[in-house]
Amino acid sequence: MIEVEVKAKIDNFEDMRKKLNDLGAIKTKEEFQEDIYFNSPIVDFAKTDEALRIRTTKQGDEKHIFITYKGAKIDSESKTREEIEFGIEDSKKCAKTFEHIGFKKVRTVRKNREYYAYKNFEISLDDIEGLDPYMEIEIGLEDGNDYKESQNSIFEVFKQLGITDGFERTSYLELLETL
Repeated sequence: MIEVEVKAKIDNFEDMRKKLNDLGAIKTKEEFQEDIYFNSPIVDFAKTDEALRIRTTKQGDEKHIFITYKGAKIDSESKTREEIEFGIEDSKKCAKTFEHIGFKKVRTVRKNREYYAYKNFEISLDDIEGLDPYMEIEIGLEDGNDYKESQNSIFEVFKQLGITDGFERTSYLELLETL
């Protein structure tokens, strides 16, 4: 799957919640996410612009764990890239396995995320430990050939929400690493 994603820094969550409501976006869920990022023993993901993580999500008593690989970004305007994700049962065993075969833990990123649905977009408000407030808008495509059209439609939604600058191509991991 190709993930077409654009992220922007926002002033605050309350104003954005009101703007999302006025736009007609529907809040679908809230969850806590903990992402443990790893670097490859073969290539430096920071240089190749790839990512490998174990994500644990918690929503009330419900917990889910996923491994996610994200390929290099395919354009200079967004975070559009291939994404492969699948569920696992035990994050500690997975992390230990990664480390045994040479992967190194880079950092853990923790955030509270609110999800909104609007048309075919998934919108999230992200409260990341150590960073300012951010909002992401994304569309998942099975066939990435039309990603430019999707990307343009994402920028149009940002414009409708009053956001025309502050866009960020770097990941939360990269932003935290620069502090």
